[in-house]
Amino acid sequence: MSSVPEKATPGFLVWRLSMKWRVAVDRAVAPLGLTHAQYSLVASLYGMDREGLRPSQRRLADHTGLEALYVSKLARALEAAGVVDRTRDPADPRAIQLTLTDEGREIARRAIRVVQGLLDQLLEPLGGLDGERTKAFSRELATLLDVPLDPQAETDAHRGIGPHRDNDRHPDKEQS
Repeated sequence: MSSVPEKATPGFLVWRLSMKWRVAVDRAVAPLGLTHAQYSLVASLYGMDREGLRPSQRRLADHTGLEALYVSKLARALEAAGVVDRTRDPADPRAIQLTLTDEGREIARRAIRVVQGLLDQLLEPLGGLDGERTKAFSRELATLLDVPLDPQAETDAHRGIGPHRDNDRHPDKEQS
């Protein structure tokens, strides 16, 4: 029997799944000296490095979905740990470029293998990473990630101004 409430909303389910994933990744990469957020940066940098890119902190923030200020904080901590090098961008002295150190590349390779194992485990019920259900699920998630959200509209809805969301009319539904 599932531990998820029967009438759970999609928002609640996305939240629960993201929390489950974050906790699992945090635990899995902790022995490598990383947090989930740091892993997101290191793995992204590793992939970008393989494509010949040296992203700015801003570009990495856009890529990961993290706030630029948070990426800066994480990058400074990773630099202090010897995992990342931070250098001024010669084309824009205001921008900071990020690269993995040799040690950072090795940590990234190890962390990616560990997280790949978690992903295989998580997606097993959908047929594994290469399963048709997983591919469809990934397309659906990408569609949702592409939907722009208007923070002002959300604020207005909570104040009772303007059009109401469906869940606002159904107080018995869980919201997230």
